[in-house]
Amino acid sequence: MSILTQESSQQSFLSAFLTAGCDSVAHALRKSFLAAIWFVFLTFPIMVIRVNTIENTVVWRWENMAYIAISIFFGSYIWRWLLARKEIKKDESKEETRFEGLLTQVQTKPVLKYAALGVIALIAIAFPQVVDLYQTNIMVSCLVYVVLGLGLNIVVGLAGLLDLGYVAFYAVGAYAYALCNMHWGLGFWYALPLGAVLGTLLGVLLGFPVLRLRGDYLAIVTLGFGEIIRLVLENWGEVTMGPSGISRIDRPEFFNMKMSIVDSTTYMYYIMIGLVIFTIFFVNRLQNSRIGRAWLALREDEIACQAMGIDKMKTKLLAFALGATWAGMAGVVFAAKTSFINPASFTFWESAIILSIVVIGGMGSIRGVIAGAIILVLLPEYLRDFAEFRMLLFGAIMVLVMVFRPQGLISAKRKIYKYEASNTASAGNE
Repeated sequence: MSILTQESSQQSFLSAFLTAGCDSVAHALRKSFLAAIWFVFLTFPIMVIRVNTIENTVVWRWENMAYIAISIFFGSYIWRWLLARKEIKKDESKEETRFEGLLTQVQTKPVLKYAALGVIALIAIAFPQVVDLYQTNIMVSCLVYVVLGLGLNIVVGLAGLLDLGYVAFYAVGAYAYALCNMHWGLGFWYALPLGAVLGTLLGVLLGFPVLRLRGDYLAIVTLGFGEIIRLVLENWGEVTMGPSGISRIDRPEFFNMKMSIVDSTTYMYYIMIGLVIFTIFFVNRLQNSRIGRAWLALREDEIACQAMGIDKMKTKLLAFALGATWAGMAGVVFAAKTSFINPASFTFWESAIILSIVVIGGMGSIRGVIAGAIILVLLPEYLRDFAEFRMLLFGAIMVLVMVFRPQGLISAKRKIYKYEASNTASAGNE
């Protein structure tokens, strides 16, 4: 029966491809052929003609034109088939993907859940022992972005507030540790809660005057706030050392033991593992709490949420403050990891990356944010072998994800509560 169902679904995909957007296969072939011709025309001066200025000769590379035409033709044809398949899957949008179904089965069965958690824990513990320093270092960076993504997920994914200046709280945490360590010798473990407190206070100070705005206006104001913080850090040279930055920031200590670069990086890795676990636990408890449900209601319909008696301002302010808290802690970790910071480390590009992690991973989904951080941080590093084509491939992968998975890699699942009558009540009814 399943084989027949699979064959019928494949036939429906094929029929959809033949009928959606084009009357026949010939029509689809013609459109792909026109796309190939147009792309060859656009790239002809660059890819075909090569002028040798030393020997005053012109080299005609006709084989490049053939490669471009063939690749664009088949690429356009496959792209149309994928779009047609996506249209068919819209009717089946209520059905989860195979990967999400596997995650659901693992979560609902305690044996599989604890076995998967045990395997992940063993891999996480053994990772720095079996890889080199470079791999451990980029994994620490990935874990920092996981914490940042989970913090921004509270603001954007749960409360629905578009924050484009999230990097400002990140910068405040980093500079708080750097300045306190430079002037007063404050250690990492004292600076970590200090960065969280300063991030919370700054989130409240920013949120109170601007959260009356919504949508694009809120995004513009938060973007401006992030740029103001960066410019202050860059121009207030007497305090922040200006563009030169602050160097020789102490790394975390373990009972005053002197550690090498390798040991220090490994120690930082385990610190980040603990911080990520704490963040996941905290955000998960928040998401399933009363305030988490208020954030979701605020995201879906602000007017209805206010009509139900929820204080809109306090709810938004709490989301902003908690999101900024995790950014402040991540900033302290970043300063300790790099032992050098300057304003160039906290540009708008950082906010864009963190927001992309939340959107591409899946807004409101903890697992999706982790997956998004792994892809956006680790993928460019592992594509370095492709040299100048690295960012081209990275951009193409992002386009494919947003076209075919606009809801994110792992979309958030709504909890469904079912009322079941007790046995005594059912017996009485009988």
